[in-house]
Amino acid sequence: MSPLKPKFITFDCYGTLINFEMAPVARQVYADRLSGAAMDDFCAYFSAYRLDGVLGPWRPYLDVVVEALQRACRRSGITYREGDGEAHYAAIPTWQPHPDVVAPLKRVAQEIPLVILSNSEVALIPHSVDKLEAPFHTVCTADQAQAYKPRMQAFEYMFDTLGCGPADVLHCSSSFRYDLMTAYDLGIRHKAFVNRGHEPLNSYYEVHEIPDLGGLPGLVGL
Repeated sequence: MSPLKPKFITFDCYGTLINFEMAPVARQVYADRLSGAAMDDFCAYFSAYRLDGVLGPWRPYLDVVVEALQRACRRSGITYREGDGEAHYAAIPTWQPHPDVVAPLKRVAQEIPLVILSNSEVALIPHSVDKLEAPFHTVCTADQAQAYKPRMQAFEYMFDTLGCGPADVLHCSSSFRYDLMTAYDLGIRHKAFVNRGHEPLNSYYEVHEIPDLGGLPGLVGL
């Protein structure tokens, strides 16, 4: 395979670069109300309702989290308590990069500008970007785009910010539903699926599969 030569490498942040620990937080917060299979089901509901909650008009991410928890609680037959959502939201700045992330980012950043497109907020994302240790050319967030991924508006905001188009980027994500399906529909030819194990590979979307970020330098010939 010939090395890819994008003008920019664009990344999903949480899940792909930063270890997304919303389910572990939920297991702590709801440990006095759920256990076993019921807890597993709750975490699956919480994940599904978060995705459903970002498909409409933009609103603060805390609102998305609170609503998703309320819906998961209702489905699980337990009580949502005031402050449950805030506990999850407050944990986000403490999450760390996956162990395979920092070194490849630093290596690739020497040759190709790096960009983040995240369902985060301007006030929240710096806590995570600082932990990645690599220089980022641009960081685009949902509140700036006034849309969350997987909506196309989020990607279009990134293209407008960078002054480029779908042919100019290699987009990297561990999620088809939030990123790679939309990237395919928008005509982003170069896509890397970082297989973190939380979604299965779907070859229909024409991705380059890598097991972790250590595979990224090889995709771009570094």
